[in-house]
Amino acid sequence: MSYIIKILLLTICIATSSLAYEISDIVSAKIETCRGCSLNRLPEVKKFVMEDAPFYERLEVKFITGAPPELIMLGEDDNELERIPLSNLNRVECNDILLQKGFNKKNKKEEF
Repeated sequence: MSYIIKILLLTICIATSSLAYEISDIVSAKIETCRGCSLNRLPEVKKFVMEDAPFYERLEVKFITGAPPELIMLGEDDNELERIPLSNLNRVECNDILLQKGFNKKNKKEEF
């Protein structure tokens, strides 16, 4: 196979894997991140995780030592639909992703 065909096939595989589910397939989501470590080096993401995430319905924050911040979309039976790295995003972009994926904010802050 030529180099161009291999690149095209790889591009198609990546595109279809990221579109393999519909917004309506999302049942819940979780954020996995460390409590400090890399999160302390990402002040925008840290504000999102600590101050914004608790206000979203169907979103859980799970602190795992050493884990980079990631948003994980979950379907039925907690099947992972998509894993989105948050390290390169700012606070507004993190919130926008949740809103685009159909998540709503709660009326008042609930405990983690």
